[in-house]
Amino acid sequence: MHKPRKFKASSIIFVVVIALMLIPQTRQPIQILLQKGVAMVVKPTIINASERLKLDNYNWKLTSSDGKALDFASAEGNVIVINFWATWCPPCIAEMPSLEKLYQRYKANDEIVFLFVSNEENEVIKKFISKKNYSFEVYQPITAYPVQFDVTSIPRTFIIDKNGEIVVDKSGAADWNSERIHDTIDELLKVF
Repeated sequence: MHKPRKFKASSIIFVVVIALMLIPQTRQPIQILLQKGVAMVVKPTIINASERLKLDNYNWKLTSSDGKALDFASAEGNVIVINFWATWCPPCIAEMPSLEKLYQRYKANDEIVFLFVSNEENEVIKKFISKKNYSFEVYQPITAYPVQFDVTSIPRTFIIDKNGEIVVDKSGAADWNSERIHDTIDELLKVF
């Protein structure tokens, strides 16, 4: 006689997760949850000084969600954190809480500029920011960004020092409110 086969709990969980991923309404929340797990363990790495790219210009125009023009040249000489993202992107959504905390930590410092950049429609962005209670400003590009950014996927985040060198260049979700990032930014802010 053939003995009935028992299913392991891990097999059942795997089948349930795959099934939920196939249902459009549950796909994005599950992807976000998985990306949050990734972001908790992935820490952005600092680029070795000898390998850093330097911005060759600051010719980039943006506009804020309330219609104010921003000339990227006004950020020159500051530490700059730039995050390219979208409201439909699960890894972007997953890392956003840590970026909000990083922004909250440094927003009062005049020597650091945060640019959260999205190509989406202004109303979509405003609705997302309001729903999530984020306090940072989001910008939309008017002109092309400097070639050193070369954004081919999102999220993509850069930290740039006061001399225009890219110190961090990270694609994908990460924990931006980590001690390593705080220490890096604090060191960059000390440079005159």
